[in-house]
Amino acid sequence: MPSVSLVEIRNFALRGVSLEVGDGELVTVMGPNGAGKTTLLNVVAGLVEYEGSVLFDGVPVDDVPPERRGVGYVPQSLALFTHMTVWENVAFGLRMRGFDRGEIGVRVEEALRLLEISHLRDRYPARLSGGERQRVAIARALAAEPRVLLLDEPFNDLDSSTRRAMRSEIRRLVSEVGVTTLFVTHDWVEAEELSGRVAVLVGGGILQVGTPEDVIFSPATREVSEFLGLQNLLDCEESRVVSGGLAEVRCGGLTILAPCEGRRVRKLAIPPEKVVITKRVEGRGWFNTFR
Repeated sequence: MPSVSLVEIRNFALRGVSLEVGDGELVTVMGPNGAGKTTLLNVVAGLVEYEGSVLFDGVPVDDVPPERRGVGYVPQSLALFTHMTVWENVAFGLRMRGFDRGEIGVRVEEALRLLEISHLRDRYPARLSGGERQRVAIARALAAEPRVLLLDEPFNDLDSSTRRAMRSEIRRLVSEVGVTTLFVTHDWVEAEELSGRVAVLVGGGILQVGTPEDVIFSPATREVSEFLGLQNLLDCEESRVVSGGLAEVRCGGLTILAPCEGRRVRKLAIPPEKVVITKRVEGRGWFNTFR
């Protein structure tokens, strides 16, 4: 799979965006609404006009039409055809590209196997759950064996448990297929769990690229910090590994059990949505939980 390079990309939404994505790497692009995240994916896919250059493995593809760039795209809407079965939806792009019947059958069956939805082949989208529809859309994108996979906030309409399952599924797929991937989201948990590097896009420009740890603990600009929001960043005086993957951390007057990777924990970030406050009444135990 190719590396992807964006060099000084400019258009109606982007202002001088440059970004490197390694061969087989998954990079998450984060940013507020209107930042230009979808436009960035459309540039890579060749769906909008732009100045600057897009390169796959160092070779410019600016003059290559979308259908020949080898890009698989899962849009926010998923864009499944309601009058087609799962099998027909996955096969649609291959038919449009002129693959013969035998090749289409092989590729569709492999995509259904990868996404573990072979048993749904004869169902229509209306009879699928949200997670199943997501799997169908991703299977359709992978059936053409793309060089680059673009995922535009694909989990927006899913409940929290399904989102967790789909994040795990994406990690598995990228590892198994090895496809170079750009994943767009505004959800920090998704970015942290899915990728080793995060690009923060604000106002049409990339303000920071780094590991999730670098971005959360050392935001490069005030705009990055404001986008991430209050994260309850705590300096840790001591940490002690107590069991596999857990450390006991002392932060001021607090002692907290936190996930760790064996290294000393120096800072701790607690997202506001993870904070739970309870009130205790004598003789009645704990009750009244607030978030």
